[in-house]
Amino acid sequence: MIIQAAVDTYLRHVSIERGLSANTVAAYRRDLAIYANWLGNSDLHWHELDDPRKVTPAHIAEFVRFLGQREESPLAASSIARILSTVRGLHRFLLEEGVVEADVARDTKPPKLASRLPKAISIEQVEALLAATDGDSVQQLRDKALLELLYATGARVSEVVGLNVDDVIEEDVVRLRGKGDKQRIVPVGSYARAALDAYLVRARPVLSQRGAATPALFLGVRGQRVSRQNAWLIIRSAAERAGLEMEVSPHTLRHSFATHLLAGGADVRVVQELLGHSSVATTQIYTLVTADTLRDMYTTAHPRARY
Repeated sequence: MIIQAAVDTYLRHVSIERGLSANTVAAYRRDLAIYANWLGNSDLHWHELDDPRKVTPAHIAEFVRFLGQREESPLAASSIARILSTVRGLHRFLLEEGVVEADVARDTKPPKLASRLPKAISIEQVEALLAATDGDSVQQLRDKALLELLYATGARVSEVVGLNVDDVIEEDVVRLRGKGDKQRIVPVGSYARAALDAYLVRARPVLSQRGAATPALFLGVRGQRVSRQNAWLIIRSAAERAGLEMEVSPHTLRHSFATHLLAGGADVRVVQELLGHSSVATTQIYTLVTADTLRDMYTTAHPRARY
């Protein structure tokens, strides 16, 4: 089996048998295209590595070094770690399928990642962002509902734009589909519920008449499902109108949702469930943000916190 055939087989496996999302499979495809091109580049090796059975642990380590040192746009440690994770998945799959006799990527270590805390904005900044969508036009009603729902649920942008009308299953509950098509039920607060009601009654019927019938909850100006890119632009535009100087993205609202819940006393296990994290360790990153905020407030306010 040549390397490209191995890659194609692996991508079919993660798409069909493991049920990974189209976005995740597309990311795997991009990562493995970099890997396959590197293996096939005879200028970098004394011969082309077109057969996965010829690849050794030394080749994997060399590939990792190449990613960080290539002349054209060397990658950051986080990007290298992601690509290496994809390559590891490929070689583990090839071992399970009996194509190779050993997992040559198993012991290769990714570069150490710098500790990066999620960026959240304050409650006052969230309120300013949401207020920037106030208005009675069709687009303003939609944008208000979209942003209120993102902050109310802590959902990923792909989860919100993927919602159908039927996923608003009760007055104050929505059904989200996360990574690996895992479903979770998340409550919706009164502000988001009111914004959703206004959008569904006064705006969505108008938008739906502009395109083909679709079950999508959030519609664009031509009646089609709002894309992730559209959602990002909506948030950026609202942030500019609100006068927020930092970059605000859909994920900023997810980070702010978790940080504000924990700061308000929510249990980390509950926040884990709401966010759809498979491991509580991922959610605990947000407790560091809260601890940093408390430390800053203490240092500023306590008369004997510093010399």
